Amino acid sequence: MHTIALREGADLDGFRRAVRRLAAARTPPEAVLWSVGAPSLFGDDAALPPGDGAPVLLPQAVGRLIETVVCHSDPERYALLYRLVWRVLNGERALLDQHADPLVHRLERLDKAVRRDIHKMHAFLRFRAVPDLDGGERYAAWFEPDHNIVEAVAPFFVERFESMVWTILTPKGSLHWDRQRLMTGPPAERPDPLDDDRFAEGWQRYYESTFNPARVNPTAMRAEMPRKYWANMPETVAIPALVRSAPARVQAMLEAEAAVPRRRMPEKAVAAMARQAPATLAELNLLIRRSEPLVPGATQAVLGEGPEGAAVAIVGEQPGDQEDREGRPFVGPAGQLLSAALEEAGIDRGAVYLTNAVKHFKFVQRGKRRIHQSPTAGEVKHYRWWLMTELGFVRPRLVVALGATAALALTGRPVSVLRERGPMAFDGWNGFVTVHPSYLLRLPGAEERRTAQADFIDDLRRAAALA
Repeated sequence: MHTIALREGADLDGFRRAVRRLAAARTPPEAVLWSVGAPSLFGDDAALPPGDGAPVLLPQAVGRLIETVVCHSDPERYALLYRLVWRVLNGERALLDQHADPLVHRLERLDKAVRRDIHKMHAFLRFRAVPDLDGGERYAAWFEPDHNIVEAVAPFFVERFESMVWTILTPKGSLHWDRQRLMTGPPAERPDPLDDDRFAEGWQRYYESTFNPARVNPTAMRAEMPRKYWANMPETVAIPALVRSAPARVQAMLEAEAAVPRRRMPEKAVAAMARQAPATLAELNLLIRRSEPLVPGATQAVLGEGPEGAAVAIVGEQPGDQEDREGRPFVGPAGQLLSAALEEAGIDRGAVYLTNAVKHFKFVQRGKRRIHQSPTAGEVKHYRWWLMTELGFVRPRLVVALGATAALALTGRPVSVLRERGPMAFDGWNGFVTVHPSYLLRLPGAEERRTAQADFIDDLRRAAALA
């Protein structure tokens, strides 16, 4: 039995060195005991080759999975990962494509949990001003991640708050940035509560101004923003009152909307709005909401949904019947398929910005049914200004086009999706083209649908890796 001792937390370098030595010795997983947090009583196993060993060539997807899963708090994570590496090196190069395999399924769940924890820390960490000995501005934050993600999130906070001096304290480790260098430190204990400051007031005002009473769903709110984070988020003190007042606010919005004359916005008005350049996404959405669809009949404009600053924005063709009725993107059959595919790909739908190239539902009436009609190139061009301005506010690192209409809107040219799917430069954005989920729903054979859906999930994984 070979004992491998790794440091506490996410010891990616230590795991890589161990894998190189184990692979060189052709050591099977059942002959390895992984020790985390304390050195082995006997030190490194002398039976293994000395040094770091030769590089081990693995598929990129395996390497990315390892980088994420080593951050998990599961004590078996290294043993599971080495079993994966062993099988890949011994003839199963495409093992990660076998989602029903018990090992792959478990590792994908660990990967998803870590990615979700990273998203939560990005979204819910709040800095507060603290006294500084030299009289300058200094900020501190306390956060309690479930996994060992402190070093993984460091680049995000350095990029986002490069001009600030800040410290992040967690039970898993700490970070300090002095505007020039990043330093890591040991785990910390929860500090005394910090007094409210202008940051706290700013967060509360921001949350109140962006709160949409028409979309209140307490169950979904608790799932996306668990109460464990509330103590460190100053804006959450406003949530109970906002939820209680939501029905009255919705009624007031409906009455105000009914009093506004609805008329189609001509091209000149669109050009004028482009010159005025709305200052916020909320202002842009107000303009979209008050515009008339090119084809009469749609109930409402369906706005984008998701966080500003999302790493990935997904652009579809146009709202469908159910989206038009509910006023939310991707809630119909194609949207449900997209949600399932995102989950399979390890992507948190709540962390992605979802929108459409065309903002209104185009259809023909057949009896009681409203049958979807594809928008024309002219209609796509009409809505292109809305889409590009919207993406300018969201600022994604990557934009995914679902289908030919979205690709046309983002590139300005016709795109053959099945021939050109994959990475593509859009107008001002790093892009990725894949099929629309509705394409998968239209495929006639069950086997054909399964294959196409697996390809679609793989496209989503590849896109997320580029973001």
